[in-house]
Amino acid sequence: MIIKKYVVKDINEALARIKYEMGKDAIIISQRKIKKNGFLGLFSGKLIEVTAAVENTDKEAANDGRKENKDIEEENAFRKSIEDIKKIMEKEQLLSENKKLEENKKELSLMEKKILEHNKKIMEESNDNNSNDSLKKEDEGVEAVRKEVNELKNLINKVIENTSKDEIAVTVDKNGKIKEKLEEFDIDESLYNEIISEINESIKDDENVDEVLRDIFERDILVSSKNLNGKVVLVGPTGVGKTTTIAKLAGRLALVEKKRVGLITVDTYRIGAIEQLKTYAEIMNIPFKVVITTKEMEQAITEMEDCDVVLIDTTGRSSKNTMQISELRAFIQKANPDIVNMVISATTKNKDIKTILKGYSELNYNNVIITKLDETTSYGCLYNIAKFSNKPINYITVGQNVPDDIKVPTKEDITRFILGEETLC
Repeated sequence: MIIKKYVVKDINEALARIKYEMGKDAIIISQRKIKKNGFLGLFSGKLIEVTAAVENTDKEAANDGRKENKDIEEENAFRKSIEDIKKIMEKEQLLSENKKLEENKKELSLMEKKILEHNKKIMEESNDNNSNDSLKKEDEGVEAVRKEVNELKNLINKVIENTSKDEIAVTVDKNGKIKEKLEEFDIDESLYNEIISEINESIKDDENVDEVLRDIFERDILVSSKNLNGKVVLVGPTGVGKTTTIAKLAGRLALVEKKRVGLITVDTYRIGAIEQLKTYAEIMNIPFKVVITTKEMEQAITEMEDCDVVLIDTTGRSSKNTMQISELRAFIQKANPDIVNMVISATTKNKDIKTILKGYSELNYNNVIITKLDETTSYGCLYNIAKFSNKPINYITVGQNVPDDIKVPTKEDITRFILGEETLC
């Protein structure tokens, strides 16, 4: 048995030398890492000492032609792998989503790994005992394939990098255009990201942005066409038009729907509001009561038991004043209403909408009435109110005329307002 030791940089170098010098039947019996001493302690490095052994027999005869056929098959396999990579490169140029780009990066890495493993297999299986020239020739062939693969990899990486940059630029540009539209529609800025993300998932360009927005608005906006019956309370801050709205509702219910209607007001702070409601009640010949205490509220409700609908007007309160909201809640609890309508103006600033709706949420309102659409030129507030309240919109008011200028909107009606397809000014 012949035993030899080799000091090499890595196992691949050891395999090549062992098979060249000892033949393919040689086996590795041990390997260990050693440290190479440098000059004066400098330039030292780590090497591997590999011990190999082989039976003392004659070297195998030259291959009978099968090696040549095998080499051709191996070369064809390499070429096929390279063609696969080229196809991936073409595929990369057509991709438009970053996620797919990342997936194909992994695919390319896997392909490269397979090719390198293939190279190693050839080195291990090849009979290198013929001559130094054959070993050199094979090494040159493998190196040529490796070089070609690396060149293709570099080219693909450039394509991926450029494609990614282009996509980012296109995405930023498209997002900018969507943002401009949302600003134009007066959608609250806090809702931008959610809407933009959904649009990007739905379309690849900005041609159909309005249609996607239409779908989003119609999906997110809740409406209620339920008829008013029983005890109905209107709440909301000062100046949103509660008193005028309750007069419009009373006129609609009494004159159009022919229902028996009663009016109650808790708003004793504004004499003008009391006189206004009293005048409307007299014209429509319906009962009207002013209450100051919760006990009076209970009595007024009892007196109007025969009415189909009892409309209750309340004092405008600041949503930030928890004490005033608590006082209002006491009156509402005594009335034990079937419906509590939150009244808010379309002219309310976006940054105030959230605060108002949150402050009044303690009163557990069921629906929203949006007033004064005739006093604004942008209607994104309709979407903002719908999103922030998460309650159905059951009425909108579009003017000062009683009882005509109050409407029961559909989702489509509201969306047309938001998109600027319908206006009151």
